[in-house]
Amino acid sequence: MNATIVDYIIIVSFLIGIAVFGSLSGGKQRTIKDYFLGSKQVPWWMACFSIVAAETSTLTFISIPGLAYLTNMNFLQVTFGYLIGRIIVAKVFLPAYYKGELKTAYTYLEERFGGKARTFASVVFIITRTAADGVRLFATAIPLYLILKVDPAIALIIIAVFSLIYTYTGGLKGVIKVDVVLMFLYLGSALLAAVYLLNMLPDGWATVVKSAASDNKFSIINLGFENGLSGFFSDPYTLIGGIIGGAFLSMASHGTDQLIVQRLLATKNLKSAQKAVIGSGVIIIFQFALFLMLGVMLYAFYGPMNVKSDEVFPIFIIEVLPPGITGIIIAGLFAAAMSTLAGSMSSLSSSTMIDIYTPLCGKNISEEKKLKISRLLTILWAALLIISAMIFRKSSLAVVEIALSIASFTYGGLLGTFLLGLLFKRVKQNAVLAGFASGILFMILVISLKIVGWTWYTLIGVIVTIAVGSAITFAKKSRE
Repeated sequence: MNATIVDYIIIVSFLIGIAVFGSLSGGKQRTIKDYFLGSKQVPWWMACFSIVAAETSTLTFISIPGLAYLTNMNFLQVTFGYLIGRIIVAKVFLPAYYKGELKTAYTYLEERFGGKARTFASVVFIITRTAADGVRLFATAIPLYLILKVDPAIALIIIAVFSLIYTYTGGLKGVIKVDVVLMFLYLGSALLAAVYLLNMLPDGWATVVKSAASDNKFSIINLGFENGLSGFFSDPYTLIGGIIGGAFLSMASHGTDQLIVQRLLATKNLKSAQKAVIGSGVIIIFQFALFLMLGVMLYAFYGPMNVKSDEVFPIFIIEVLPPGITGIIIAGLFAAAMSTLAGSMSSLSSSTMIDIYTPLCGKNISEEKKLKISRLLTILWAALLIISAMIFRKSSLAVVEIALSIASFTYGGLLGTFLLGLLFKRVKQNAVLAGFASGILFMILVISLKIVGWTWYTLIGVIVTIAVGSAITFAKKSRE
């Protein structure tokens, strides 16, 4: 079935309402600190919800239920690692960040190593974030194309433009306040779909249990030793691989990625930032459990089908949900996409402005002009994210795999660089740059050969980066 006039009214009302709310709630910004850090007055709980919303894209909304539908709930092991990684970020990374007056995650690298390390890390972040969020934006066009019958390019532009409106006018404070609303909207829409789905089954939850039990869909723990050593490392969803991979991925994404660190630096103090990042890890476990369980319910409803993981939930929305509920679910899809995109626009423009433009040619310009340039950069990144999404439209891979692979190319080197700064006091800038570059190049080889599952990527990149940086430092010390 196609979307009805009721669905379109819900969707349009949502888009306009969110744009207006975000624009008004951001208040006035007079400096780039106001624009990019919310004047450092964001409450911890608001930052916590915003972090969850920012890291939850349409990939989660669509691909994770589809993953459980095709396999089981083994992915939940990764979220246990997510929480462990965030605890480490809270205890190790954040205290170091709050010793100085940091404006981006990469300011720390300049204070620790020098300007080259900061610029290199910022450029790597910009490239990675643009590509990964281009995939996320593209993912949103899949269900919108199927349900609303709109050209994917039009769907991409609609999402980006409405996200841009409140990001441009409301700054980070507006983005964070909208994120809080969006998080509850997409979670509520997922719960609504689950409740409706249960009511469609002959015996409700009993049908889910019977179907899932017979095909091992409730499996959470997978030791993964039964397929030998090569099978263990090639399977991304083993208990050890999931926890270690999830922890290192979360350390990278929440300790070194400006998309998340920007929100932590916007809180009032270190304690608030720590509560925000750890709290987000707890919420994420429950959120992924909800989306995975939704996939198990879809399996109980449909049984085995020959479909891609990205198509299962959209098919249910199109074929089963009635008018009105369809509109709410689509609004939830928009919410998941917009929360990530708005954060990406803000973090990309902040890193470009603070880490690259200002050190090179903006030291003597006024705050008013810096703010004007920052807003223009926000528009620029909105356009580049749309272009990035267009590039990934023709890919045949599952979008969740594309996004995780893109992040994995650079996350290991990025996290390794920060760990060299935090844990190895003798390492200098040239050594850390060599380690960073080596980590990225090695990961290109590893991912190209598909030797191990994606959950091991970040750890491997970290090991190579630290090993090369430490070896160069030791060799230089031996010659002295």
